[in-house]
Amino acid sequence: MTDIHDLTAVQLLERYASGELSPVEATRAALQRIEQIQPEVNAFCRLNAEEALRQAEESAERWRRGTPVGLLDGVPVSVKDILLQRGAPTLRGSRTVRAEGREWDEDAPSVARLREHGAVFVGKTTTPEFGWKGVTDSPVHGVTGNPYDPGLTAGGSSGGSAAAVALGAGPLSLGTDGGGSVRIPASFCGVFALKPTYGRVPLYPASAFGTLAHVGPMTRDAADAALLMDVISGADWRDWSQLAPVPEGGAGFRDALTAGGGGVDGLRVAYSPALGGTAAVDPEVAAAVRRTVDLLERLGAVVEEIDPGFEDPVEAFHTLWFSGAARVVQPLSQDQRELLDPGLREVCDQGAAYSALDYLAAVDVRMALGHAMGRFHSAYDLLVTPTMPITAFEAGVEVPPGSEHTRWTGWTPFTYPFNLTQQPAASMPCGLSSAGLPIGVQLVGARHADALVLRAAHALYGAGLADGVRPPAA
Repeated sequence: MTDIHDLTAVQLLERYASGELSPVEATRAALQRIEQIQPEVNAFCRLNAEEALRQAEESAERWRRGTPVGLLDGVPVSVKDILLQRGAPTLRGSRTVRAEGREWDEDAPSVARLREHGAVFVGKTTTPEFGWKGVTDSPVHGVTGNPYDPGLTAGGSSGGSAAAVALGAGPLSLGTDGGGSVRIPASFCGVFALKPTYGRVPLYPASAFGTLAHVGPMTRDAADAALLMDVISGADWRDWSQLAPVPEGGAGFRDALTAGGGGVDGLRVAYSPALGGTAAVDPEVAAAVRRTVDLLERLGAVVEEIDPGFEDPVEAFHTLWFSGAARVVQPLSQDQRELLDPGLREVCDQGAAYSALDYLAAVDVRMALGHAMGRFHSAYDLLVTPTMPITAFEAGVEVPPGSEHTRWTGWTPFTYPFNLTQQPAASMPCGLSSAGLPIGVQLVGARHADALVLRAAHALYGAGLADGVRPPAA
């Protein structure tokens, strides 16, 4: 029999509807799981046990009456500690943010949609300070470990959310992604994550990282992600850059999983093993991604090995990203700056030195890259790459020991280009290394093709690609 904490959101809702399981039982199972895993992996920075059980009891009563309030009534969820959540301080991993003196009475748009749909909030998940890097450790909340080996990193910046989902501490979590921050930890922790098209999920307050920053689902599989997307894509007037909402009362992303019979038959898939050779990919990672491509062919996709043909835009990304970081800390006093993560102080100093012309030159690179990828996707429905060129490495450091790189962007070349272009990009597990660590494959679609990316991932899950990718402790 499957343990309650191993059930997906879709499975929980089916059992609520049949009366086989109650939201109270599911919430207790999630909270018990958090108690078990927290000492080792440090996935949560704040728990919400008493309030979560109250929410679960209210949900159970609604299910007994046959009047669930929404698509997620009674499902345990967690929220990355970058997003505002009413009643819970949002410290963003920083000692410079004080819980005192604020009422914390506002939800971010995505959190508000979860609340409207009856979700049960079990806690806030860990993040590096202001979400600035691709691993999860911060001066205020410490290091988050990997579910497969707590001595290794969970990735970041949504590492707490990835670890929580992987280990059964609630099937759904909200993360944010400005350069790979849901996809990096999804790859390292063996879960699913989607960075949607920019504007698909409303965001407020606006990120200092501007239109690089996206809110995205972190889940056990693509079906749960589609369900969560149908909820968090709801309109919110506070984000003036949001896209048009999904149809009122519709099931757009869930319906898309099986649209036209579902599957990938006939899809034009471009396979780029290393984005033009700019990244050194671990042979085990390369082999696992190659097996994914072979599976796509067996499922009917038309696959061609081809690169998009762009140069690594890392310097343009740095200009935009480090400038955003500098803007985040601009209001801080010198004494407050001394409290920051030393690496964050370094990139903020670099970002503050850029001129407006430097910033606009980076925007030019971004626009050219977007144009190139738009042309590329006129010939190909999907682009497949590794999510990460490596598996998880030592926790508590920004770059792998012995690496030639000094910043996190050096070891994650497949993720940040698609924040620049605002395209939907998902990571799903495609196997384990010989050391038993997860390997992720990235599926990238044209802007607005979020549903197609989810459909392809759903087909791969259905074909067994992710079978067996579960943490030893789960």
